[in-house]
Amino acid sequence: MRILVAGAGATGGYFGGRLAQAGRDVTFLVRPGRQARLAERGLRITSPTGETRLTPRTVTTVDGPYDLVLIAVKSYALDAVIAALGPAVGDRTVVIPLLNGMRHVDTLTGAFGPGHVWGGLCMIHGTLDDHGDVVQMSALHRLVFGPFGEGPDDRLDKVTAALGDAGFDSRASRHIRAEMWEKWVLLATIGGATTLQRGSIGAINAAPGGPEFNRALTAETVAVATAAGFPPRPQALTMLRDTMASTEPTTSSMYRDLIAGHPVEADAIVGDLVAEAGRHDVPVPLLSAAWTALSIYQATREAD
Repeated sequence: MRILVAGAGATGGYFGGRLAQAGRDVTFLVRPGRQARLAERGLRITSPTGETRLTPRTVTTVDGPYDLVLIAVKSYALDAVIAALGPAVGDRTVVIPLLNGMRHVDTLTGAFGPGHVWGGLCMIHGTLDDHGDVVQMSALHRLVFGPFGEGPDDRLDKVTAALGDAGFDSRASRHIRAEMWEKWVLLATIGGATTLQRGSIGAINAAPGGPEFNRALTAETVAVATAAGFPPRPQALTMLRDTMASTEPTTSSMYRDLIAGHPVEADAIVGDLVAEAGRHDVPVPLLSAAWTALSIYQATREAD
């Protein structure tokens, strides 16, 4: 199976790199600058189990179809990627986005059609270091995927085999939309808390009023998902509440990007959930405050 990974940052670099390491036919679609860096240093992955260096196949343009396309870019880069992906999507191509939030599903479906776009999510604590190398910061490395349709899809077994036994946890789901919502709620809650309060979950819980704040914000995001028809399942709800009650220095990628002065995925993660709350008349004062703060950050950054 020919696999195209759009993006070779922390997410695309990790999962695409592990697939290549496992012998899969993987090509990375990257920008010229990233292509030059990978040609110079290779694709390096540092994880709790050691370091891996690969020589990846990279392209900056696509000239033909692939069997599977994994999209691993930030939400604000999606439009540019869609414009480049047209030739990659053939009659039987499966497109699996690993983006945060839900807005990208309609965008991709509009571009490539519902028969091509599946749901997907990943869970990994990863980043790029100053050299552009992938750093996996914990043992968590999970990829979940599946078609949105309820009927049989004869491509599922092939995709499952292609993504399996590759050095990370991988599974197909017949409830992928619900699982994507659960991740969205998790990211919006952690991201909203850490960016608004400018600290880790543990630091917030150690501050006066911090535990009450975290519980209230959690209640807001769960209420939105429930009103939208995707209440978190008991296991996901327990994990969310335990995470928000933790004394550990847990942060979010959005918080780390904000502290570093980088662009943030505020619209797709927080802003869209605030909009969803409005559609269902769910009051979300704390989440709205986080959205306001992030909007100020984005406007200030763009002005500079």
